[in-house]
Amino acid sequence: MKAYVFPGQGAQFTGMGKDLYENSALAKELFEKANEILDFRITDIMFGGTAEELKETKVTQPAVFLHSVILAKTLGEDFKPEMVAGHSLGEFSALVANGALSFEDGLKLVSQRALAMQKACEIKPSTMAAVLGLADNIVEEVCASIDGIVVAANYNCPGQLVISGETSAVEKACEAMKAAGAKRALLLPVGGAFHSPMMEPAREELAAAIEATTFSTPICPVYQNVTASAVSDPSEIKKNLIIQLTAPVKWTQSVQQMIADGATLFTEVGPGKVLAGLIGKIDKEAMTANA
Repeated sequence: MKAYVFPGQGAQFTGMGKDLYENSALAKELFEKANEILDFRITDIMFGGTAEELKETKVTQPAVFLHSVILAKTLGEDFKPEMVAGHSLGEFSALVANGALSFEDGLKLVSQRALAMQKACEIKPSTMAAVLGLADNIVEEVCASIDGIVVAANYNCPGQLVISGETSAVEKACEAMKAAGAKRALLLPVGGAFHSPMMEPAREELAAAIEATTFSTPICPVYQNVTASAVSDPSEIKKNLIIQLTAPVKWTQSVQQMIADGATLFTEVGPGKVLAGLIGKIDKEAMTANA
């Protein structure tokens, strides 16, 4: 079975999508439509902006979403997903690609999500850190032992877990992780504590926007971050999408479930090859490709 996977924030690079814009009339039309919806020329930043400009959350999230979704649309008849999944932000790309959301609604929600997350990041100092070389349950136990808010946020692959929370609590947790035997525990250059309780204000704001948006029955199941299982019911998709901002990304579990359900080839659609790399670490036998 063909599985398509969509990357999240962090996959961006200067020049992303430029070749699509120049070589496909459909891509050009969709990029220009995006500029109108967003009310600024995101294409200028994507194609020629600095790494710093691309790193702004209000730019990064729509940019990665646009690259993924427009690439999927330019595949035409070759794009026949039997299951999809996206990492964090990538879940929105996956939902447009499988027909649960329209291109316009998906972009509007991603833009609102980015702005809501940015606001939540400014309320209190918060951050994320990558923990390498520890079992998931040990990371969870260490987080639970720390005073303050720090939780497991991204289950990326066995031995690679990202934690998220208040800056002071994350720093303490990093020291405790090293003491527990982690190969590395390093702070990430991010603006806030994504997928943690620190995102509650953003979750509330985004919930209203998601509830007001029409979702359709998709052409194939989406394996959502929150459940790591196949979902096709629009109301359930909405519910999980709202929970996603404050809940962990169960990427390892999602990929394992997709393989158990018959996935034979994972094609990454979007900038970079981050997910293909993670999938190879989750299951060495898994076949991966890039669109």
